[in-house]
Amino acid sequence: MNHRGPGTRRIGEELHRDVRSKGHEALLAMLRTADVAKQLFSDIFEREGVTFQQYNVLRILLDSGPQGLPTLDIGERMIERTPGVTRIVDRLESKGWVSRTRGTEDRRKVWCRITEQGLLLLDRLGGPVARADDDLFRSLRPEEIDQLIDSLDTLRARITDPSAGPGRPGEAIRAANKTGR
Repeated sequence: MNHRGPGTRRIGEELHRDVRSKGHEALLAMLRTADVAKQLFSDIFEREGVTFQQYNVLRILLDSGPQGLPTLDIGERMIERTPGVTRIVDRLESKGWVSRTRGTEDRRKVWCRITEQGLLLLDRLGGPVARADDDLFRSLRPEEIDQLIDSLDTLRARITDPSAGPGRPGEAIRAANKTGR
């Protein structure tokens, strides 16, 4: 069944390359679509002088409430995992969007909180981001969006869950990385 809209091309055609399997085609389509969507949002964020990852940290801190979060917890909640959470928070703090305090019980923990200026920034971005969210999926029916979410959730769980056992997606890649081949 083909639900392609006008002007829609297969990913192999768009990238001018052969795909070796359905899995390869799906991976290329997923990565390319994520890149295109990320660029759409990055264009919105750049107007306010914030990056995609900085916006993600601000949203995480907003959702954490007034108590904030330790830096390591922020990293675990990010959409794109990055070892540079401290650098991102450094930049946000220098712009006045985040404040940090050292923990009283555990001085090794640094607690991050969104500031009033950070809240104002998120408020300014709220409308444009909501419109982009809606626009991004306008061509899909609600049930197609649900199916997409379910498929991506299932794939991500099978890749990341060690209890999935042998044959789970990514196993060959992880084994090759360990042996260097």
